[in-house]
Formats: sequence, C-alpha cells, structure tokens
Amino acid sequence: MIAPLPITVRLARDDRDLLAAQRLRYAVFVEELGGDGPLVDHENRFERDAYDPFYDHMLAIDPARDDGTGLDHVIGVYRLMRGENAARAGGFYTAGEYDLSVLMQSGRRLLELGRSCLKPEYRGGKAMWHLWNGLAAYTLEHDIDVLFGVASFHGTDPAPLAEPLSLLHHRYLAPPDIRVRALPGHHLPLDLLPEHAIDAAAGMRAMPSLIKAYLRLGGFIGDGGFVDHEFNTIDVCLLLDTARMNDRQRTIYTRGLPG
Repeated sequence: MIAPLPITVRLARDDRDLLAAQRLRYAVFVEELGGDGPLVDHENRFERDAYDPFYDHMLAIDPARDDGTGLDHVIGVYRLMRGENAARAGGFYTAGEYDLSVLMQSGRRLLELGRSCLKPEYRGGKAMWHLWNGLAAYTLEHDIDVLFGVASFHGTDPAPLAEPLSLLHHRYLAPPDIRVRALPGHHLPLDLLPEHAIDAAAGMRAMPSLIKAYLRLGGFIGDGGFVDHEFNTIDVCLLLDTARMNDRQRTIYTRGLPG
C-alpha cells in the first residue's frame, strides 16, 4: 500500500477553504510583509480583493492540521485565473500594473498566477514542490500556453535591489512577442547597473526563491518594474512560455520543482 502524501494539493471547494487561504495570505502579505489594500479585513485577518471570486484557488493542505472546522489546514496557496474567467472578472489583476496587450492579442491560452505563499515553517521543504505538481497538472489539463503574473521584491526602494533587478533586465528580458510592459507613469527601469558591473552570483542570491524557480523553467520578465506601495513591494512580471521550454525544463515543469 502506498502511504498518503503528508501534504495534499487541490482547488478550494467551499467558503472554509477560501477563508483559510485568505487568512494565510493575511499572515504573509500583511503581517509579515507590511501590505494592505481596500478590501483587507484587519479585524478578522483576511487578505482579499475584488478578483478573488473569479480565481481558482489552489491549496496545499496539511491533513495533520485539518480538524474539519478551523482555518489552519491550508499551508500554501496559489490563485489561478484562465483567460475565460478574466473576461468575466473585467480583466486580469496584472493589467493594473502591466500593459498586457501583446498577450491578449496573441490568441494563446493564458493563465495568470498570483498570491503564492507558504506558512513560514513549510518553506524550504516539499510544500512548494507539491504546489508546483498541482500547477503543472492544472496547466496541462487546460492546455495553457503562457503562464504569467507578478512576483515581488520586498521594499519599494530599488537601490538595494539594483543587482538582482539589473540581472533580470539584462539576461531574462522576454522576447518581443510576449514582452509586457509596466504601465506608463509607473514604469521603473530595471537596468540600474550596466551588465558588465553585475555580480551575477550575488544577484541570484538576492533573488526571491519564486522568481528563481521560474527562471529555472526558462521564465522571462516583462519590461520594467512596478512599485506597489500598498503591498510594500517592487513587482516584476514573470512569463513562462511553454513552447519555448527545452526538454530539461519541460521535464522539471511536468514533474514539479524539486524541494
């Protein structure tokens, strides 16, 4: 008999699942990282926004924490929105930061990713590996061509982040056919250092782990960053074009990232 996985991954099924995801998001994005927003419920500790009803919420669940009634069972989340759902939502969340015209006019099947986080005690283990397995299965089921979404650096001052931001600009800028651009008036140039002045090893060490995971899969970034004062972050738009993956990247993608 095969032993059950200690962590299970599935889509949210009911209000309890969604509230548990929003409680975890509050702990990470508000309490830990200092974010805020117009629909954040500080009294009850839920991070939510107007887009939540239109997303599929992928959950990592630790059965040992699930008593069937509380909100502590969700230890990791990812929210996912396909193009057809974005139409009902009035657009993608990322469109508030980036001009997505090049993607919207491509005719390709799109999946927006966002609000990815884990409880601190599960970071660095297998939890993200399980979430990535679930994400790969979801994208294959829905025949997704391009995955995209914003990923964040903590803080709104670009100066301390010059190394990783410049590394992304010079070495991972998306090809023109999928190169979204930060909105006019908010576009933060990422070429803060010339390429020859970058310490690539130091830049990669300073890179958030989620961004490094996408880069390993052949991911790119859009043109420019976006300073998100509500969430106290500098955002970049990550893009993953499944047609551009090489065999090694495709294998990692379909089997999930190693922990």
